[in-house]
Amino acid sequence: MTSFASLPDVVLKPLEGRPDADWYRAPVGKWCPAQIVEHVTLGMEWSARGFMERRAREPMVRRPPGWRGHVARFLVFRLGWVPEGFEAPAMARPTERPDPRAVEIRFRDAVAEHLQLALMLLPARRSDLFVRNPRLGDLTLEEWMRFHVWHCGHHAKQIRWRLAG
Repeated sequence: MTSFASLPDVVLKPLEGRPDADWYRAPVGKWCPAQIVEHVTLGMEWSARGFMERRAREPMVRRPPGWRGHVARFLVFRLGWVPEGFEAPAMARPTERPDPRAVEIRFRDAVAEHLQLALMLLPARRSDLFVRNPRLGDLTLEEWMRFHVWHCGHHAKQIRWRLAG
């Protein structure tokens, strides 16, 4: 499994040294690599912001995820898979033509922010601090980081396919 700290290599390495035109290459109706990088960045920024805002709160109790959350957790965390056709939540949808340099910087910053949060919050807040994922329910910081590793790996494959095509 990929480590969280290696996410810049997983996501950005295929784009390294490529012209901007490659960052915008995509089949009709699909996201280009710049949009994919922005999409995963938005999710990381959102979860990091949630943990930063909640870090001084009293210990929390995880809300039950419901049957959909249980199924989604099983698919993502156990099988590493999500069925085709799921739309990204509104807060994680990329802009039409993100600037490659800007999204690269934001992506690297989001990874660094999660690593800093891990140093600040773990192990003390390992099991009593949560941020809600729209599909998976309340997740701890470690679970969010595990989700981001899976999510970035999923989208890194799409980036490689775009660049190969």
